[in-house]
Amino acid sequence: GAVPVPENTAEAVTGAVAAALDNVRRHAGDEPHAWVLVESEAGTVTVTVRDDGPGIPAGRLDTAASEGRLGVSQSIRGRISELGGEVVIVSAPGQGTEVELRVPVT
Repeated sequence: GAVPVPENTAEAVTGAVAAALDNVRRHAGDEPHAWVLVESEAGTVTVTVRDDGPGIPAGRLDTAASEGRLGVSQSIRGRISELGGEVVIVSAPGQGTEVELRVPVT
């Protein structure tokens, strides 16, 4: 069913999900699969983007940010942080990646 949220929340989460899916297209191999799950709990919406790609090597996100490549740090974390939310990224080589976006809603 529908998960109603304020317009600014919808726009920021949509942008962050689009960035996560763009990363799947770019980095998860020739025929990647991705799943998007939306959960609504009292006062919080959680959107999870999961893929079956090769995973992110340890330290890669920090290296990318220090090199000025701000895809994850700004396009995903920055958008969600502006809403007072948080991003949790779980990834291991050979096990895919999961990006969880948690945002408060009123």
